[in-house]
Amino acid sequence: MLRILVIHGPNLNLLGEREPDVYGTLTLADLNGQIARLAEKLAVSVEFFQSNHEGAIIDHLHENRKTADGVVINPGALTHYSYALRDAIAGVELPTVEVHLSDIDRREPFRRHSVTKEVCLAQMSGKGVHSYLQGLEFLVTYLSQLHIDFS
Repeated sequence: MLRILVIHGPNLNLLGEREPDVYGTLTLADLNGQIARLAEKLAVSVEFFQSNHEGAIIDHLHENRKTADGVVINPGALTHYSYALRDAIAGVELPTVEVHLSDIDRREPFRRHSVTKEVCLAQMSGKGVHSYLQGLEFLVTYLSQLHIDFS
């Protein structure tokens, strides 16, 4: 069974409370529940991790680099400036999809640039929970194609 890390970055623990006009009223637990239900349908295992600390996210990637098959990550504000996180994603060499609840291309100018996008397979943005769900589906499809036996 494929093992996917779902990583939520800074401030995502405040979903449902923080700027509901931007991020909606869904809580992190609700979001994880929807992702878990899709993972069950896709027959994959998901492991959730949230931290407000850049180093903890990097450590989590490092610790799971040999046991996970892929990553769905919402780096939060780290998206826009964390070259350390970018290097960690590149360094662990796990297929990764970047996701965002809001449409970062239509937000404040500083949010429109992602330093992590270039080391990810894809970026899903602006669709609320569906960004995560589409990201997971994309990643599972990608990984399934890598595991096809052509013999």
